[in-house]
Amino acid sequence: MAAKQRAYRGAFGAWLLSAVMLLSVEAAAWERLRSDAPERYQVVSGDTLWDIAGRFLHAPWQWPQLWQHNPHITNPHLIYPGDVLVLNDCQGTPCFGLERGQNVVKLSPQMRTLPHREAIAPIPMDVARAFLREHRVVDNAEDLQELAYVVAGDDRRLISGAGDRLYVRGDVPRHGQVGIYRQSESYHAMDGTPLGLELINVGVARHVSSEGDIAQLEVVSSHQEVRINDIVLPLEDRELSSEFMPRAPLNAVEGHIIAIPGGVRFIGRFQIVTLDLGTLDGLQAGHVLQVNQQGELINDPRTQELVQLPSTEAGIAMVFKPYDHVSYALVMQASRVLEVGDQVASPAN
Repeated sequence: MAAKQRAYRGAFGAWLLSAVMLLSVEAAAWERLRSDAPERYQVVSGDTLWDIAGRFLHAPWQWPQLWQHNPHITNPHLIYPGDVLVLNDCQGTPCFGLERGQNVVKLSPQMRTLPHREAIAPIPMDVARAFLREHRVVDNAEDLQELAYVVAGDDRRLISGAGDRLYVRGDVPRHGQVGIYRQSESYHAMDGTPLGLELINVGVARHVSSEGDIAQLEVVSSHQEVRINDIVLPLEDRELSSEFMPRAPLNAVEGHIIAIPGGVRFIGRFQIVTLDLGTLDGLQAGHVLQVNQQGELINDPRTQELVQLPSTEAGIAMVFKPYDHVSYALVMQASRVLEVGDQVASPAN
């Protein structure tokens, strides 16, 4: 009899523990929601996925965890103006559903059908695209010596611009346009390890003729004057996928802000930063990282020993262009002024 009672108590205890844990998980899920989260929200032109997620959640990157897939929608991650997002209760936990809007705009007394709808972007894509028109990274600075470069301008010009012809030594594609770049900042890890080299685009050119290893190019457009020793490379694919979702990295990562392209010292919202983490560290476009600022070093008032205060959360950055060892990220939130050297890591929650 005693054995049966012990077995009963053990089974009941296990059940009770499971129930408590389930309730705790459900409670934690609801705590992700803002207290003023709407039950329904109609998407409007100009919204970004980050903006919409921020209407519902304290941490916008947790959006995919609460997404309720609608089997009638081919790609639920593409959200359009006119669609309605619905906050539901899915077996005790919050979830989001999507009601597709009709591709029709009512113009009293007529109806007009729109021929095309453009999905909302995950972040302000114009900021990222404008940046990528002028910046790229060469992962290995040693490879720079193997790239084609400008050796002379036409008629002995030291600088060239749109419409001018110039001479380049090295391997140059004969079809399509090429980019002309100038060496900018060398990227290094906090311990001094080289991570890559930033190149700034100064113009675009097309192939005219070649003789031996010398090619003649015509400058099609230029943002700055083209100089001797500028680098010539095939244009990088500047298109950004508008389908990536804000989300935390799959694996825990830790790194730092190592540069602010453009020479700005302090960082705020919607500014671009360079991180010492890349695809080899597991980063992908859409990954969200928490920015932490190191705590102050103070003297203990009693022992006079130096004490390091804990780090403080200072912002959120989202990766939009990762390379092997470094990534460009857009600051989405900043509760403090961010600086080079600030730590980045997988979000705490």
